[in-house]
Amino acid sequence: MSLYDDAVLVLKGYEGQEELRQAYLDHLAAHPDGMWKACGAGHITASALVIDPSRGRVLLTLHRKLRMWLQMGGHCEPEDTSLEAAALREATEESGITGLVLLPGGPVRLDRHPIPAPCHWHLDVQYAVVAPPGAVQEISDESLDLRWFGYDEVADVADESVVRLLKAARARL
Repeated sequence: MSLYDDAVLVLKGYEGQEELRQAYLDHLAAHPDGMWKACGAGHITASALVIDPSRGRVLLTLHRKLRMWLQMGGHCEPEDTSLEAAALREATEESGITGLVLLPGGPVRLDRHPIPAPCHWHLDVQYAVVAPPGAVQEISDESLDLRWFGYDEVADVADESVVRLLKAARARL
């Protein structure tokens, strides 16, 4: 199965955010290249919030280009076999933590946000991953910083999209 086909199946099975979910499906139907960064009309991305539920905290990255505290994530790559695999790869690469485990049940949220030209939109499919006990993060080239924040600290450092993602991930836990 192609990554495109996986994305369509994942989105068809996603419950909630019906209008946005349909917008993602419509985008893919109109853009066979809608999984890739080269699609100028926008493209699907995959991200994952790294959670340490035993300590009530999440790991956020200070994004190098955007200079914002965000969850790990980014563009799908040709070697990704599924959206879950892309989200897990991105979380592992950007956090430096091995042994991350996806929360069951598929995506936690969808979040569409504008990005600078030449592309126009990121259509982010958001997952959550649990860090193993004693996980030690390692900063990547894509980050200015990498830091654990208590659940109650996230709203003070991150935007509403991250706050909504945390709320949905905690409900899933």
